[in-house]
Amino acid sequence: MSNLIRDTFEAGNGIFRMIPNFIPIKFGKPGRRLKLHPDDYFKLGADSGTIMERWICAMKGARAKNPKIPDLGYSYVLAENGEKFLLCDAVKELKETLIGEELQKTYGAFPVYAKFFDYETPLYFHFHPRTEIAGKVGCEAKPECYYFPPQLNPHGGERPSTYFGFHAGVTKEEVRDCIAHFADYDTHVTSLSQAFDLEVGTGWYVPAGVLHAPGSLLTYEPQWCTDLNCVLENVVCGEVFGERYLTDIVPEGEENPADYILNALDWEANFEPDFKEKYFRKPVELPKTQEGLTEKWVCYGNEYIASKEVTIQPGKEILLKDHAAYGCICVQGFGSFGTFHAEAVNMMRVGDQTCDEFFVGKARAQEGVRIRNDSAVEPMVFLQHFGPDNTFYTEQEK
Repeated sequence: MSNLIRDTFEAGNGIFRMIPNFIPIKFGKPGRRLKLHPDDYFKLGADSGTIMERWICAMKGARAKNPKIPDLGYSYVLAENGEKFLLCDAVKELKETLIGEELQKTYGAFPVYAKFFDYETPLYFHFHPRTEIAGKVGCEAKPECYYFPPQLNPHGGERPSTYFGFHAGVTKEEVRDCIAHFADYDTHVTSLSQAFDLEVGTGWYVPAGVLHAPGSLLTYEPQWCTDLNCVLENVVCGEVFGERYLTDIVPEGEENPADYILNALDWEANFEPDFKEKYFRKPVELPKTQEGLTEKWVCYGNEYIASKEVTIQPGKEILLKDHAAYGCICVQGFGSFGTFHAEAVNMMRVGDQTCDEFFVGKARAQEGVRIRNDSAVEPMVFLQHFGPDNTFYTEQEK
């Protein structure tokens, strides 16, 4: 395996071509914007659920285990000879050669990944606990970012708006009452919150500990490599969620789950008076460096994760340079990416290979990846996600 990993890395000149990584979900309705063939949404088994997520360059598996898919959530690299190996194994083998000294020394891993989640209906009102809570059940905190790519949002779904935090004046007693009666009746917990309409081509940052009920746009979500929720909403669009969704963060033996969950929330952040001003993210365009290249930060303003949207104009060839290793996916157009052919998906079948997803090692990122747009008329667009060694803040945030 060591030779296969090193040979593949060398053949790709510091770039890995990735294999699509689909995740079935047992709740909600699919938005059908993942570019999957209509017959393939249950391709991983009807009892496993409907495919509603695609994970991009993921080093950790899904927390919800599936005996039929033991490697669920792990991303694989495609070798030249058609074999495959796990991206996490490549990091173990190549270490700082792949991800750089800072990430290797601090995490021993590439600690973030991205996903597309594609739900026709909104998600439940939930939060991801901070490190001191998540660590008690063997997980980490999960800060996350959202971006709503125009290329994958031909329709908005049933509710393209997201609830965040609490209204001013909401009391802990009101919230505790919703938690305590989770299994008894529809608590209408989102009546304690405020919803914001989602705008295609913009995004949000959501810190750990903050309640949110994501709306029904297809969402590009760069996030920390963990997968732990606490769900406070028990009925969503008529679908009932069991108590295990509420208590997943509660350690065994905890005598008072309701108070434990109540105290796990970040109360200050959930009452942020200028929530949109603080966490809403409009794209920030970088200064022009090359003809035909536009770079925009679309996820930024935090110490964990960042993401760029990169656009190459028709017929142009550019050299894309970055400070750190990254995962990326092509969402529009076709051409070349380093030594590889690259093209956005129009329609794919589960089990077939695509040419849209790549992982770029740090040295290659710094030297630059040559990208050529072979279309005469259409832009070529990539989304990149970075870890904490390549974050970005606006002057205001600094």
